[in-house]
Amino acid sequence: MVMQDGGTVDVRPGPDPRRAAPEHSGAYLATGLCLTLYAGVLGAWTVFGITQGDSSTWDFVEGLFNPGASPTTQILGPYEWAFTAAFLVIAVLMLAQRRVARSAALLSGFVLLALSLREGVGLLHAAYRHQYTNDPLGSWALATRGLGVVVALVVLFSMFPATERQQDAPPPAAGATGPEAQWRRLSRICGVLFLVMALAELGWAVRDMTATGTDTGRYLRGVVDGSVLGALDLAASAEFTTVGSVLVLLILGVLALRGRREVRGALLVFAALELYMTVRTVVWLTVSDFFNRSFETTEGALSMATTAYGLAAMTSVVVLATGRGIGPYDGRRPEGVRTAAVGREGWL
Repeated sequence: MVMQDGGTVDVRPGPDPRRAAPEHSGAYLATGLCLTLYAGVLGAWTVFGITQGDSSTWDFVEGLFNPGASPTTQILGPYEWAFTAAFLVIAVLMLAQRRVARSAALLSGFVLLALSLREGVGLLHAAYRHQYTNDPLGSWALATRGLGVVVALVVLFSMFPATERQQDAPPPAAGATGPEAQWRRLSRICGVLFLVMALAELGWAVRDMTATGTDTGRYLRGVVDGSVLGALDLAASAEFTTVGSVLVLLILGVLALRGRREVRGALLVFAALELYMTVRTVVWLTVSDFFNRSFETTEGALSMATTAYGLAAMTSVVVLATGRGIGPYDGRRPEGVRTAAVGREGWL
C-alpha cells in the first residue's frame, strides 16, 4: 500500500491472468501428466516401428514430411505423429498452468475418447476380437487403447470444471480498438477460415466417394466401427480422420465466429495439425511432379486451389492465434489493481 493524495492505492501485482486459478492447479497437473504419459506411449510405438522396419531413422524423419519417402509402413500414421507432438506441447503448457491450453486439452480428450469408442464398437465383433488374440502385439495395442480411454476421461473430467467464471464484458462498440474488440475480430477471421476449410474438405470427401462408388453406409461405419477395415491397426482410418477433421473444423469455426474466449488454444493446435498435413500434401505434389500437370484438368486446378487455400488459411490461423497482446487472457483480472480513496470520515 502507498499513500497518494490522502488516499491509499494498492500497487501489489495481481495474479497473472494467463495462469490458471490456484484452485484448478490439481486439474491442470493431472491433465499434463496424463497427456505426457500417452504421448510417451505413442512415442514408444513410433520407435518400435522404426526398429522393426527396414528403413533407417533418417528415412523416418524424411517420411514425416514426404509421404513417399519411407519404404515400409509405420505402425502409426501422420495424424498420430502430429498428435504426439501436440500432446507434449499441451502437457508442457498444462504443467505451466497456462489457461490457453484448456481448450486444446479438451480437444485432445474428445479425440482420444472418439478413437476409444470407435475401437469399443469394433470389439463387439468376435472376428475383430480374435485378431487381438492372434496378433503378437494385440495385447499391447489393446492396452494402448485402454490407456487412451483412461486419459480421455481424466482430461475431460478434470478440464470441464476448471473454468474461471468472469462477468462477460458487453460487446465492443463498432470501431472500438481495445484488446477485447481486437480479439473478437481476429477470432471471427479464424472462424471464417475454419468454416471454409471444412466445406472444402467435405466437398472433396463427397467427390471421392462419388468417383470411387464407395457405399455411403460402409463409409460411415468406418468412422465409428474399428472392425470395418478388417485389420488391427493403431493408425486412424481415412474415414475417421476425414470426418473428424470436418467436424472439428465446423465446431471450432462456429465457436471462433462467435468470439468465444476459451477457444484460442484449440484453434492453435488444430490449425497447426492441419498445416502439417497440408505441408505433407505439398511435398508429395512436388516430388510426384503433379504441379506441372495440375492445370491440365479442372479437377487438378481445384485440387491445387484447395491445397493453396489450406496452406494460407491454416498459417494465418496459427499466426493470429499466437499473437501476443491480443489473446483472451492477456488483460488484467478485475482484482489485479484496486484503488480506494479514503475520505476524512473513512468512506470508501
